[in-house]
Amino acid sequence: MQIAIDGPAAAGKTSLGRALADHFGCLFVETGKMYRAVALGLTRGISLDEIEITLDENGRIFLNGEDVTDLLHTPEMDQASSRVATLPEVRERLVALQRRIAAGHDVVMEGRDIGTVVLPNADVKIFLQASPQERARRRMQERDGLDYEETLQEIIARDARDSTRKVSPLNPAPDAIIIDTDQKSLTEVISEAIDLVKERLRKVDASAEGRM
Repeated sequence: MQIAIDGPAAAGKTSLGRALADHFGCLFVETGKMYRAVALGLTRGISLDEIEITLDENGRIFLNGEDVTDLLHTPEMDQASSRVATLPEVRERLVALQRRIAAGHDVVMEGRDIGTVVLPNADVKIFLQASPQERARRRMQERDGLDYEETLQEIIARDARDSTRKVSPLNPAPDAIIIDTDQKSLTEVISEAIDLVKERLRKVDASAEGRM
């Protein structure tokens, strides 16, 4: 089973993805962390050719064998990973790795081009959206010491960069289910998504039975 979750920064993809993975017994893959790990490697002076990104069964990210999961969520990595993601050679390499991971597991994979590029044949595609203002408030709740206006402007700038980049711009897949999370609690979003996945899987099973 493949569940693809896409959407802009701080839309709630990670929280939803982890909940769906736990509920359906899948591996949870945060592709954004893979780009962050590449950005971290480059800032350390490691050349792209020498960077190796792996993850374990718990979804923790390793950079050349070092567990860097807890180093990846900083404002600096937010912006650096967005810039790295515009590089075709980086995307080509990581997309190939993400597809190999999905081929060997039932996965819930979240990012910005999962349903459109990485897993275009995913069983379920969900696109989360929320206003920049709401996403800035959520980001501040996640991380202490952030300034609201500065966080908001960073999110707006990242949205512009993600939506206009030449390689895999941020757009929902034509068959994605769009969930607007502005006026919904995380519990409500998770419940809605679980119901959507169950309904889509029922249709897949019914279609398979019809072909037998």
